[in-house]
Amino acid sequence: MLQVLRSGQYIGGATTSAFESAFAQATGSPHAIGCNSGTDALVLALRGLGIGPGDEVITCSFSFFATAEAISAVGATPVFVDVEESSYLIDLDQVEAAITPATRALMPVHLFGRPVDMGRVMAIAEAHGLKVIEDCAQATGASWAERPVGSWGDAGCFSFFPTKNLGAAGDGGAVTCRDDALAQRVRELAVHGMPRRYLHTTLGYNSRLDALQAAVLNVKLPYLETWVNRRRAVAETYRQQLCDLPNLHLPEAGPAGHSWNQFVVRVPSCPGGRNSCGGQCSPSLDSADFGLPESCCRDWLKQELQAAGVSTIIYYPIPIHRQPAYAELGYGPGSLPITERLTAGVLSLPIFPELKPAQQQRVVEVLQALAKQPMAA
Repeated sequence: MLQVLRSGQYIGGATTSAFESAFAQATGSPHAIGCNSGTDALVLALRGLGIGPGDEVITCSFSFFATAEAISAVGATPVFVDVEESSYLIDLDQVEAAITPATRALMPVHLFGRPVDMGRVMAIAEAHGLKVIEDCAQATGASWAERPVGSWGDAGCFSFFPTKNLGAAGDGGAVTCRDDALAQRVRELAVHGMPRRYLHTTLGYNSRLDALQAAVLNVKLPYLETWVNRRRAVAETYRQQLCDLPNLHLPEAGPAGHSWNQFVVRVPSCPGGRNSCGGQCSPSLDSADFGLPESCCRDWLKQELQAAGVSTIIYYPIPIHRQPAYAELGYGPGSLPITERLTAGVLSLPIFPELKPAQQQRVVEVLQALAKQPMAA
């Protein structure tokens, strides 16, 4: 970073180019174009592929809001299908039924680091003449069938937000692709639609990966494989030591290419109805306001873990299709039942490469102790 500061070249330049080349190699893609964020990566990929007003893009609602927001930002319409309860990933058995004459693309989300079956995705896309944009924001370092995510579809979109497997010291993102022409379009769109200085052939964006962030990523990228393997070891320890706890559903081991950005467990809703667990928690939201299943058992567990010094987070308490911003799409309560059930029960446990064995053991012991006491006060 000091070298970048001394160079005076903070935007573009050799440092950014070096990272783009290294990241392209790491993801098995001929091209990687740095940009401002993972959200911008999605927008740039969609625009680069010519997707816009009147088009539909099929994706899932159990994801961060930016997945759908990017589709809307280019004037297209997100079409949501439900997810698999076992994997949290888009249910590929439901995709073809959602295809209409307006469908232009599929946007599978490699959620929590678990890769979608890209062989099936590409087969569906080929059969219907659709583009594929992979949302890889949480899955840097993941692979399907020993091939990195982001190298399967027409474009892969990555985030370097600090909490990701490969995190910058701020915002950052990248688009990967195989097609030379698409790569050039994305590059131009990221700099105001400018193929050369002061010539603007289309309306683009100001979305560049600055050299300071690229410097951080250049240093960290060689450690990615080691860090992902450490995440896998942490996940396996959780799976071994928590497998016998009642009322705690663990995530599947998943394919070998899972990169475990998050370790997300599930807590069932109250078996006796609203607040039958004793109602001692402060809910993360009023589920009834969003037409969602009751989440008080999960919220109780989160509070008890926090009181014991174990921080957790909920990914995600409100699914995208039930967000007020998408009310006009008409997805009512129960329209995506598995997604809605998941949002009421999911809880992410601590997982990161630097997690010490003693710290993880503390998480396990607290959960084991909580499992022995009834939820009711």
